[in-house]
Amino acid sequence: MSTLEPLAARYAYWLGLPAEETALPEAAPDEVRAMPVILRMEKADPPGRTPLLEAAAAAAVAVCLDDRAQPGGEWHDALHAWISGHIRKVARRARGAHWQAAQAFPGVTVTVGGAEVRALVPGRVVDVPKEIGRLQISGSDLPQDEPGEAPEDVPLVLLNPEVAMTVGKAAAQVGHATMILASLLTAAQLDAWKAREYACAVRTPTVAQWKQLHPGDDPAGAWRSRQVIAVRDAGFTEVAPGTVTVLAQWR
Repeated sequence: MSTLEPLAARYAYWLGLPAEETALPEAAPDEVRAMPVILRMEKADPPGRTPLLEAAAAAAVAVCLDDRAQPGGEWHDALHAWISGHIRKVARRARGAHWQAAQAFPGVTVTVGGAEVRALVPGRVVDVPKEIGRLQISGSDLPQDEPGEAPEDVPLVLLNPEVAMTVGKAAAQVGHATMILASLLTAAQLDAWKAREYACAVRTPTVAQWKQLHPGDDPAGAWRSRQVIAVRDAGFTEVAPGTVTVLAQWR
C-alpha cells in the first residue's frame, strides 16, 4: 500500500478505498502528530515568498514519497501514523547555526530559486527535539512578490486570493496540496514528477480564476475533468474551519 493511500481514501472517497482507511480518529493531546517544516529565513538575505512556498510544497511531498517512507522503510511507521490522522504541519523559521542544526534530523531539504526548506519526518508534537522546538513559529512572513507566468509543465498550486495567510501558514497549506495531489496520481505520473524533484508553481490567481477552477461541491468531477483538488483547512490556526486555502491542478 502506498504511504499516501489513507489520505487518498479520505479525500477521494469516490475511489471506493477500504473503509478502515477513511476513518480520522481524534488523537489524545499527547498523541497529536505534526510534520515540522523548517523555512530558512536569513535576516540579511531573506528568500522570495514564491520560491520559498514552492520549496515547501516540494519538500513535504518528497518526504512522503521517499524510499525510506515506503513499507519496510525506516520512516514508514512514523509517516503512516501521521497520515492516518490529521495531516498537521508546523512551519518554523531558522537561520544560521539553527538552520544547520536542523539538517541533522531525518527529512528532505529542497532548494528553489535560492530559497531553502527542510521538511522533517513527522512525529508526536510532545517529542519534538529541543533543537527544533526552540525555532520560532510566529513572525514567519515575507512581502508579496511577482513570480510571473506559471510554467505549464509542472503542477499548479493556487493560494486563495481572498484569504490572508502568513508565509508559515501558506507553506503548510501548499504542502497539504501536493500531498493530496500525489495521493491521486498513478505510479507513472509520480515517477515523472519525482524526476523533476516534485517541482510545482505556486501562484495567487484572480478571484475569477479561483472560482473557475474551484471544485465546488463536486470534487470527484473536478478531479476527473480537470485534475483539480482543494485543501479545506481544519481551522486550527489563522483561518476559519472549512476554508478552502489552496487548489492544486496536475498538468
